[in-house]
Order: sequence, then C-alpha cells, then structure tokens
Amino acid sequence: MGEAVRLRLDVAYDGGGFSGWAAQPGRRTVQATLESALALILRIEHASLTVAGRTDAGVHARGQVCHVDVPSTALADGPLERLTYRLARLLPDDVRVRRVVLAPTGFDARFSACWRRYAYRVSDDPVGVDPLLRRTVLWWPRLLDVPLMNRAAEPLIGEHDFAAFCKQRKGATTIRTLREFTWTREADVVTARVVADAFCHNMVRSLVGCLLAVGEGRQGEEWPHLVLQAQARHPQVPVVAPHGLTLEEVGYPPDAELATRAARARAVRTSA
Repeated sequence: MGEAVRLRLDVAYDGGGFSGWAAQPGRRTVQATLESALALILRIEHASLTVAGRTDAGVHARGQVCHVDVPSTALADGPLERLTYRLARLLPDDVRVRRVVLAPTGFDARFSACWRRYAYRVSDDPVGVDPLLRRTVLWWPRLLDVPLMNRAAEPLIGEHDFAAFCKQRKGATTIRTLREFTWTREADVVTARVVADAFCHNMVRSLVGCLLAVGEGRQGEEWPHLVLQAQARHPQVPVVAPHGLTLEEVGYPPDAELATRAARARAVRTSA
C-alpha cells in the first residue's frame, strides 16, 4: 500500500443542507460527504478526516481545515492540483475543497491549531434580512447598539471558564482563551468577530445571544460578565440560530512548532 502520507485540506461549505460536520448514521454530514468522495477518487477503502473544529447543523465554513492520512500509492495519478479538480467535479455544490497540500511534519488539523475565528452576522433592519443574505444572516427585529455591545464584551476577553456559555460534555473542559470578541456595523448588518484558542459546544452562539440581549437594551452592560462569573448556564441566555455563524479561519504556528503545539493542546486545560 505504500507509506502513509498526510494531506491538508482547506474546505468551505454551506451548512444549511448538512446535519453538521461529524458523520452520523442516516444523516447527511460534511465529513461523510468528503470522506466518500476522497475514498472513491483515491481508490481506497476508507478516508478518515480529522477536522480543526466540528461545526453544528446549519453552521457554515469558509476556512475549515482538516487532514487525512492516505497511502502514498493513492496519489500516483498526478499532482494534488488534479485531486482538487476531481473533488470539484464529484462533490455537491454546497461543499468545496479549496486546496489540498502535503501537510508539514507534525501537522494535526485539530491539535496544531492556535486559534479559530468565527463571524456571526445579524441584520437589525426592521423590515427583515435582504432575501439574498437570508441563509447566512440572522434577522433581529430590534435595533442593536454596537458601541454598547463592544463595551459589554470586553470583560469576557482572556482565559476563563466559559461553562455559562457552553453545552457541557462529560469529561471535557470549558476553560478557553477568548482572544477577540468585537462587533462592527455595515449598514443594517452587524457582525461579531470571535477568536479563541478553541470553542466548546454552543459557545459562540451563546456569547452572541447574550450580547444581543444587551444590544437591544433588554439587559445591562454588566450582564455578560455576571453570567460568566456564575459558571452555570443561565436560562435567559439564548443560543441563537446556527445559520448566522461561519467558521472563517483557522490559525497555525510556524511549521517547526506544529508538533509541540499539538502535544500541548492534547493536554487537559486547567485554570491558570
């Protein structure tokens, strides 16, 4: 079969037609769709993808990253650019592999990543979202105060236990380092830029829901910080709809630091 070769894939998809990234029996998922296409093109029994960050049903990606290990003999048909082209011909039009390259030594799509950047887009136009944007922008029928939302988000920056904003999973830590959480407006579309080392389940959508409550005046500026300090899910913090969320980019260290970063990330996070 030949020596195993690790490939890095850069992927984009419209999450509206998928039940999330992770393969699930009887459901259409991004992972299963890509693995099936790769196995067919490379003539291998199975392709097993490791992803930088699993996205939920309905969440989109513009800059998702994953890796796959394949026998070197499976790449005998030509350059990797040809593989990218063949995937484009085979895959459905709601998922694209933008690039396939040989992964550098030590690369792990999940554990080598330093940060993930998401964007959540909201329209507060009182008449509703532009119909051409409705699949990727949430309609919020009340006017949002962007400067107030930015002030309210500032105390959340840094390393914290984000249990109040996560759907907890047994044995998983909820300690994360939030690097950036800012809001900008362009006409009626308000965009949250959220960057962290990693995210726990529902974290971005809960953070956004909390700040929308502040932005519309339903909660005070100090409320997000009070919710964070409670370290328990608050019933008044909504988990906003998935279609406004897009994984925009995943960041990695220089090649020489990939293996070290992966080893460190595998360790269970503890509070500083």
